Amino acid sequence: MSEITLSQLWIHPVKSLRGLSLTEAEVTPRGLAHDRRWMVVDAAGRFLTQRQQPRLALVHPQIDTARNLLCLHDAGQQRNDLELPLRLDSGQPVEVEVWKDRCRALDAGEDAAEWISTAAGQPARLVYMPDETRRAVDPDYARPGDVSSFSDGFPLLIISEGSLDALNRRLGRPLPMRRFRPNLVIAGTAPHAEDEWRRIRIGDVELELVKPCSRCIVTTVDPETGERDPEREPLRTLMQYRLRDNKVYFGQNAIPRTTGRLHTGQPVTVVD
Repeated sequence: MSEITLSQLWIHPVKSLRGLSLTEAEVTPRGLAHDRRWMVVDAAGRFLTQRQQPRLALVHPQIDTARNLLCLHDAGQQRNDLELPLRLDSGQPVEVEVWKDRCRALDAGEDAAEWISTAAGQPARLVYMPDETRRAVDPDYARPGDVSSFSDGFPLLIISEGSLDALNRRLGRPLPMRRFRPNLVIAGTAPHAEDEWRRIRIGDVELELVKPCSRCIVTTVDPETGERDPEREPLRTLMQYRLRDNKVYFGQNAIPRTTGRLHTGQPVTVVD
């Protein structure tokens, strides 16, 4: 049996924009550092994603650690990049909505709003979740005090390479892992082995896997073109073998039980 290892690390500095592949990352109580601390909202303050505007996939983030900046590049249009502070310490406080949650955020200002509105193709703004905002995780799956960033609901998403391999064998055109927007990718397992795990340990970090991840139309958006698959793949194929209670599941949501630093190549221990 092959060794189980951490093969990929991903963050999405701005919710629903392109993901960023890393070789190492810090695990915080909210998830990986810098993951989904920024978010695009519409004029009403409600989260705006590739569900409504698939071309948001064409906005590429980069982190400039030397200058503590988050740089956004719009691959769909020839124009200047947008530079934002990696951590926004001041800004107009606003109330924003993510699914059923309402929480406090800081608005990045008019220049950022104009830039992201052009990228989104509709009036939009960029907001940041400050440290004092505590967005609780669903208590049906979490402990009191568990928090997340602007993710759809949980601090981390874990997917095994085996799960993607099994899907790609069924598809006419294989898809990359980035299509599924995970945080941690695990190698060396059978397909969907993560469905059977309850706790895993990677170095000093222990994670509790609490709920299967139900997948939505964002998985049908090609991150290279910003367009939806006309055949609704991979959802159509996943429905053939991953459908339960009228939802398609792929990957597992997780909550950190300890914090620490991760790097790709680390062994993964299944605790439970």
